[in-house]
Amino acid sequence: MLTRRSLLTQGLGAGISLTLPSIAKAASLPPTDVTFLVINDVHACRFGDGQSPNCQDEGKTDANLLRHILALNSIHHQTWPMEIARRPSGLPLAGQPIARPQGIIVCGDVTDDGGGQTAEVAEGSQLLQFSHRYQQGLGADHVHFPVYVGLGNHDLDQDGRPPQVDWYRDELRDYVQMNHKPSVFFKPLVPVDNYDEASDNYSWNWGGLHLIQAQRYGGDNTKGAASSLDWMKRDLQTYASDGRPVVIFQHYGWDPFSLERWDREKKTFNASGTGAPHWWGESERQELLAILEGYNVIGIFHGHEHNTPMAYTVGKLDVFKAKAAFMGGFCLVRVTSNTMDVAIGEASDNRGGVTFSTAFTKRFA
Repeated sequence: MLTRRSLLTQGLGAGISLTLPSIAKAASLPPTDVTFLVINDVHACRFGDGQSPNCQDEGKTDANLLRHILALNSIHHQTWPMEIARRPSGLPLAGQPIARPQGIIVCGDVTDDGGGQTAEVAEGSQLLQFSHRYQQGLGADHVHFPVYVGLGNHDLDQDGRPPQVDWYRDELRDYVQMNHKPSVFFKPLVPVDNYDEASDNYSWNWGGLHLIQAQRYGGDNTKGAASSLDWMKRDLQTYASDGRPVVIFQHYGWDPFSLERWDREKKTFNASGTGAPHWWGESERQELLAILEGYNVIGIFHGHEHNTPMAYTVGKLDVFKAKAAFMGGFCLVRVTSNTMDVAIGEASDNRGGVTFSTAFTKRFA
């Protein structure tokens, strides 16, 4: 069936890094001092007037999302952590007030099951729940900052009833476009600088910082998506060839869960399998890394795994992941013209309190 899509080395833990990329920075770049939040795996789980099966037991409740939102909205009334687990955080910003975040970037799985659709074409209740919580608004039931939406496997993997097999995905992808794609006739809620309609990858700039939303992963060509790698190559050449720092956001990472392969003996996907990849394969990862080579990529943020905050390296790249949003997780990030600080935390109470578990800081050229 012809659709619009057809037309168109691991380690976990806290860290301090003093790695200096060999990229020569241009003589003059726009000044940069930006604070933002990164979240992943919201898993809005409403189904009609209730919950999808197992969501209550898994903690994917509206009450937990409201708790998470309160923590995000209150973050600029907090200070950067001085201690983590009773040890000095090592952050140069320790004890200083947190600036108001410029925005919230979502690294996929905004819904638990294809937007919360039913067998018949209709507005998905889970996508509606997500938009009622994680779209900038007023009051305690909305986030108070612009949201940059990214999708994951739970949003995109479901097939609709033939012949309309793509309508689940199209609704989610249309939501991303509605929020971000510039148009002559329509102003999106959160406009971006460069949007690739075939892949729904997009990029924007905050001062001298370039940011790319790569959806499930840069280069994904499954479920009707077109690979974004050629677009990403052009985007980086256009916006980041001057050596400015770049941050990438996507759903899949390099953690053991993201690297699962089919285990023929156990007849399941796991970290020790040697068969077909579950999520994305080694060749796809290498193709993405090859596109990023030579640019000042200071960090990659991802989601997919729910339970463990992570800060690790892939080659020379620093990679980060918070706990799932429905579990309260987030990454707090500040980037200046030559520094990046990351504190990974989670909501700790129903009053906007937070607890930090991981800290990372580095300087770059």
